[in-house]
Amino acid sequence: MTLMLDALGSQAGQWLWAGFLVFLRVSAVAALMPGFGEQAVPPRIKLAIAICFTLIVLPAVAPQMGRNPADLIGALRQAGPEVVAGLVFGIVLRMFIMALQIAGTIAAQSASLAQLFGGGPGAEPQPAIGHLLVIGGIALAAILGLHVRAAAYLIESYALIPPGTLPTPDLILTAGLDEVARSFALGFTLAAPFVGAALIYNLVLGVINRAMPQLMVTFVGAPALTAGGLLLLLIAAPVVLGVWASDLNGFMAAPFGDMR
Repeated sequence: MTLMLDALGSQAGQWLWAGFLVFLRVSAVAALMPGFGEQAVPPRIKLAIAICFTLIVLPAVAPQMGRNPADLIGALRQAGPEVVAGLVFGIVLRMFIMALQIAGTIAAQSASLAQLFGGGPGAEPQPAIGHLLVIGGIALAAILGLHVRAAAYLIESYALIPPGTLPTPDLILTAGLDEVARSFALGFTLAAPFVGAALIYNLVLGVINRAMPQLMVTFVGAPALTAGGLLLLLIAAPVVLGVWASDLNGFMAAPFGDMR
């Protein structure tokens, strides 16, 4: 009986240690993940989300986790890389929210609505269009099963960066540059309708100004630009958010697919 209890206690300790390591990576990702990691979400809810994801991911990756460390140095060697790996995967996901913010800022500047700020899910205010796109994007991602894709994304992260392994400098450099470039490119792509409309508006305004120099075309055209920007937002927002959600889901299904 004593031997059985000892074996059971040893096995339980191994599972607890594996769960702790998984929690370190999962909590780092959840703290930055779209929707779950917003600053408007209370810390207790974030903790509960991290624990739930840990319980989902643990059975799939438990065989890969290391044995219980014999000392503090060994524990730090296993725990430290998990936090770093979680931050890497979380920051990459966070860049998709930044893409929406970039698109909203460009669109607001193009439609002369940059002076209208709205309270966003973050601490800093942003243009009202950016706030609308971020909230709409998060809601759409949640409707399309963000929690399921997030669980698969977390499990897949262990195939890219095994437990107890620090991300290589090549991975961080290449992935970082690629994802920053993707974020800005996606943001500009999403705002392209507003940039194109603003370009046409300014060209037409220039022609009118050349034809009638005495007319205050700026004051006449400003209301039309604002109204046109709002109308374009009504028409383009579903398409913009659909493109963004498709890109997000594609990345979560195959993170760093070209670096395998």
